[in-house]
Amino acid sequence: MEIKEIVAIAIQEQVKEHWSMEDVLARISPPKYAEMGDLALPCFELAKVYRQSPQTIAENIVSKLVDVPLIDRAEAVSGYVNVFFNKELVAAHILKEVLTKQAHYGDLAIGNQEAVTIDFSSPNIAKPFSMGHLRSTVIGNSLAYIMEKCGYTAVRINHLGDWGTQFGKLMVAYRLWGKEQDVKQRPIQELLKLYVRFHEEAEQDESLNDEARLWFKKLEEGNAEARSLWTWFREESLQEFSKIYELMSIRFDSTNGEAFYNDKMDRVVQLLEEKNLLEASEGAQVVQVGDDVPPCLIKKKDGTTLYATRDLAAALYRQKTYAFVKSLYVVGNEQTLHFKQVFRVIEKMGYTWHEGMTHVPFGMMLQNGKKMSTRKGKVVLLEDVLNDAIALAEKNIAEKNPTLRDSEVVARQVGVGAVLFHDLKNFRMNDIEFSLEDMLKVEGETGPYVQYSHARASTLLKKGAYAEGQSSQSFVDAEAWATIKLLGEFPEAIRRAYESYDPSQIAKYLLELSRAFNKYYGSVRILDDATHKHARLDVVKAVQIVLSEGLRLLGMTAPKEM
Repeated sequence: MEIKEIVAIAIQEQVKEHWSMEDVLARISPPKYAEMGDLALPCFELAKVYRQSPQTIAENIVSKLVDVPLIDRAEAVSGYVNVFFNKELVAAHILKEVLTKQAHYGDLAIGNQEAVTIDFSSPNIAKPFSMGHLRSTVIGNSLAYIMEKCGYTAVRINHLGDWGTQFGKLMVAYRLWGKEQDVKQRPIQELLKLYVRFHEEAEQDESLNDEARLWFKKLEEGNAEARSLWTWFREESLQEFSKIYELMSIRFDSTNGEAFYNDKMDRVVQLLEEKNLLEASEGAQVVQVGDDVPPCLIKKKDGTTLYATRDLAAALYRQKTYAFVKSLYVVGNEQTLHFKQVFRVIEKMGYTWHEGMTHVPFGMMLQNGKKMSTRKGKVVLLEDVLNDAIALAEKNIAEKNPTLRDSEVVARQVGVGAVLFHDLKNFRMNDIEFSLEDMLKVEGETGPYVQYSHARASTLLKKGAYAEGQSSQSFVDAEAWATIKLLGEFPEAIRRAYESYDPSQIAKYLLELSRAFNKYYGSVRILDDATHKHARLDVVKAVQIVLSEGLRLLGMTAPKEM
């Protein structure tokens, strides 16, 4: 049991007629300054209920916490209950939890192995995998690990953008200006060049857009040449994407893209008709989803279906296939209205599972303050960024640790980790300014800093010939307290990340733990005192376990040497 829960149980006993255990847990947190205690509970909300001052309520609660295990003392200060831990008992409790559970420390029994589908990454076929796709990819990948940590079965879905009018544009561009050999040699780069040229030429010649619509219609009707070009573009793109996913160690359970649902959309329209939800609107077919949201467009005037129809078909298919209890869509903030409409339609169709559907939005990746644009060719390729990061990591290793074993493997772990962490340390709703220089720094709030802290802990354990169970002591250094207390907060960081769909909660926690550990390392000679060495190494081992597991939840690797 977490320390916070033990304290919450004791407090809730005093206020049980008004607050549940969840209410108390939500309200107790570490105070701003360490000298004010280890946990604090504000009593202001209870003042109206008890018709007493917050200070009197705090004093009453404090008087009942005298004999609670793990609490050294409690104080009532300005309407707060400030709790001070018994450091020896709490340290022993936390270290035992971490060292016993190892990588399972922080596991939360929230799900019961029920399925959670996570729709993320979803690059467009025949377009480059740019830095603009990084956010959905790494946030979704991390959320999958977090869901598994909380007891769910994560189903990773890459809903590829492999259908749409852009294929008509590409086909026209390829037939006019493309060369088969060029596309085979550099598929994504050549297809991007053709796509950009099409838009430049179409600004002068509007008939190109008509031609593009015609070719997409041919594709929809199964024209042999159109189908052959589409299949070729798709296969070349998938091969390119797979290299990038492999570099980031990201896998998917399904890569069913938009085209997969082509034959499933008529059923959606039929269901909406059967449920009397479809309405005619200026020749189109819509579903009314509430006064506060525009109608959801299901079919255009010409009878063609839209993204909403396809997403409805996908949701129905996924529920039938996976029986999900949650379905997350890790898609940019600009799609908020779209998902609100889709979820409302599913609700109006009478499916109760709509309650588990959540859009997980995020801010944009900016370049010089502006959104990156594929149409204008203003993209930074993710593969180039990853390779640059790996090259810089190789250079740093060659300068600082030239004899490092498996230096190429470590360089890849550090370089890729730097890119992932730079994104995930930011709250997902914030826009991020792309900066290769900031991303690759090995000092400060970076992935390499956390990885280096893990490597430092691993080196200490190796030098100290650490073996578990050699120490009967738990708390020998006052300097270790900040680190041990943070170790106890790991499950809480996971819970916050889960509840807010926000991996930055874990990234920020890892930075804080790394700073505390490095401060401890700098103030105590861990291996010099034989009497206390094993107790100190228990702390180091616990830090190593938590840093490794925390990095894993972000989709990163923890090198043992750097």
